Amino acid sequence: MPLKPEAQVIVDAAAASFPRLGTQVLDAAEARRMLAARPAAAVTPIPVRKVEERLVPGPEGAPPVRVRIYHPAGATGELPAVIFCHGGGFTICSLDSHDQLCRAMANEVGAIVVSVDYRQAPEQRFPAAAEDAYAVLCWVAELKASLGGDPGRIAVAGDSSGGNLAAVTALLARDRGGPALAHQLLIYPMLDPACDSGSYRDNADGYFVTADHLRWYWAQYLGPDGNGDDPYAAPARAIDLTGLPPAHIVTAEYDPLRDEGEAYGARLRAAGVAAEVIRYDGEFHGFFSMGDHLPDAKVAAAAAYSALRRALGGS
Repeated sequence: MPLKPEAQVIVDAAAASFPRLGTQVLDAAEARRMLAARPAAAVTPIPVRKVEERLVPGPEGAPPVRVRIYHPAGATGELPAVIFCHGGGFTICSLDSHDQLCRAMANEVGAIVVSVDYRQAPEQRFPAAAEDAYAVLCWVAELKASLGGDPGRIAVAGDSSGGNLAAVTALLARDRGGPALAHQLLIYPMLDPACDSGSYRDNADGYFVTADHLRWYWAQYLGPDGNGDDPYAAPARAIDLTGLPPAHIVTAEYDPLRDEGEAYGARLRAAGVAAEVIRYDGEFHGFFSMGDHLPDAKVAAAAAYSALRRALGGS
């Protein structure tokens, strides 16, 4: 089916104001300046019980990692936790850009959401972001009781490059002997630097996030000497996917990343991991966080948060 009319309106507006990364704009600092100069949308924050920021211990030899912690409205007792990594190609976006998504997730899942302000590329390339995310997971597992949570119920989640970091955190937790994870929510994850799938060819341009954007993001993250075959950079290259937590994977029809997310889900299932993959036809990369404008975003969020609740022991 074609791009849905309400999605087309958003794609056209977003593309008109977004830097042409990888073609006209090559410098990350310039890209951030251009994005910061755009008029900010008027948003009323979704009410939650409490939001706090902390600095938590980073990886060995690295600086502390800033996190923003969302406590859900109306929830009491020992709550599960979700480690959330925001998207932005490892290079742009922030805790603020994904604030509403984290608020909604906390309330809908009934979980403490810990959003990770990981180090960004190209100033800090792989593995900085991945190690920051894993360090936050370890901190949450060790101190969860003091946060008001149940240390036995933890999940990871992320969108786009944040979906990469969530998947990598699950791999690291398995390979390093913990902490144990109950679930991984991967929202149109960015998993393979080859950038050569059918959906890369079919959706290369015209749907907001382009193949040029994504190749530029990978170049920022890996650098000229980076190893794109390292599974902790590119989970699609992991040989062994056994022993990973169950997954819920969201993909969009008109997204260059569609095929790699769906292939990862198929490989998880082949490895004996429960993996639910839902493609949203007529939608584009980025649609998930646009519930105020797109009916499919509400449907996708409801399904994703329901999967998280079930995995974390909720109803």
